[in-house]
Amino acid sequence: MKENQRVVLITGSAGGIGKACVELFAANGWRVIGIDVNDFGAGFPSSGLFIQADISRPDEFRTIFDKVSAFTHDLHALVNNAAVQVSKPLVETTVEEWDKVIATNLRPVFLSARYLHPLLVSAGESAIVNMSSVHAIQTSASIAAYAASKCGILALTRAMAIEFAGDNIRVNAVLPGAVDTPMLRSGLDRGHLSGPSVNERLDNLARKTVNGRVGKPAEIAQAVYFLADGKQSSFMTGQALVVDGGATARLSTE
Repeated sequence: MKENQRVVLITGSAGGIGKACVELFAANGWRVIGIDVNDFGAGFPSSGLFIQADISRPDEFRTIFDKVSAFTHDLHALVNNAAVQVSKPLVETTVEEWDKVIATNLRPVFLSARYLHPLLVSAGESAIVNMSSVHAIQTSASIAAYAASKCGILALTRAMAIEFAGDNIRVNAVLPGAVDTPMLRSGLDRGHLSGPSVNERLDNLARKTVNGRVGKPAEIAQAVYFLADGKQSSFMTGQALVVDGGATARLSTE
């Protein structure tokens, strides 16, 4: 590894926002460690490390830590991005579905910090960026488990920021709004938008946003990079950065 070359670990790295983060960090000279339950496919940075693992399983974190620590002694940024979504009414959500969402979205934020803390400390100055959601502060019907997990991430971000400040680890959260990802498209049929086709429902969703469009994964990646890069956000910790095209700025009654 080149001297002063920074290392970032990104969970959910094979998804829409995850892949955009991988590309952006690599383009800025970082070595990238990616983790996802799915295969990344072609194009993962040759200088990095991809680990296919299911972070909803606590026992996999020991193996992940062993592989990461063999790859690097220092971790300059950790991006907790992995998530799943269940789109159905609360009373129709099974216990197994609820537990899967919490086990994938919320618990790994705790476990990754617990296991990777020594590598973050070793870097001297580092950052954790947790992917929350606007559903942590404003939500809708038939997405309760996801909203609860993302609100938990917001509270955990504040707690981690307080506990890790003495270790020179900053902890912040990004709260994306509607972003054109496979997860967003798969949830367009939960009844909150009209239109017979996915594209028409996307158009209707865009019209509900102040700036008139849905976001792009690359735009969320830019916010993540801003918080991970200590040169740009050195005085920010414990904060929630909303990136939603103005969606939460408008009164719901208008």
